[in-house]
Amino acid sequence: MKWMIASDLHGSAYYCRLLLQRWEEEQADTLLFLGDILYHGPRNDLPRDYAPKEVISLLNPLADKLLCVRGNCDCEVDQMVLHFPILADYAVLAEQGRRIYLTHGHVINKDHPLPFAEGDILLHGHTHIPACETCGSFRYLNPGSVSIPKNGSCHSYMTLEGGEFRWKDVETGKIWQRAPL
Repeated sequence: MKWMIASDLHGSAYYCRLLLQRWEEEQADTLLFLGDILYHGPRNDLPRDYAPKEVISLLNPLADKLLCVRGNCDCEVDQMVLHFPILADYAVLAEQGRRIYLTHGHVINKDHPLPFAEGDILLHGHTHIPACETCGSFRYLNPGSVSIPKNGSCHSYMTLEGGEFRWKDVETGKIWQRAPL
């Protein structure tokens, strides 16, 4: 199975279209969204082509291919217009004998972790900065932001396939970092 992992779209129709173009090219089975889908939040500038209604129309037809967790900018009113669930605080996946915890990162994060077992993976967005760090018994991975990257990073997403995470530039599709599961 191939997973595509993205976070912090923040209502950008431009970057949503690019992400969906990459998703088709990747031929991923499922798109995992780590929160902040529609709203840009009061701390962020408006992303390019901020158009949440267009993002809704782009994502709703893919409802059966999306797995999402709630970001700090996602709320009940967003859920009213989206045809897929976005209000779970976290999700847990099992892949090749490892547990992967998906969350946005504003509550559970590398500085405030759950009691992870040796080898568990914490996967979250929120910071808009890609990351791959060992934090004691667990690893912390972050795909960065699709539409509002920070700290000089590129507009990015990740894939997980064949036991390897890959960080990719959403504008070019090129891999710029790899890490084993």
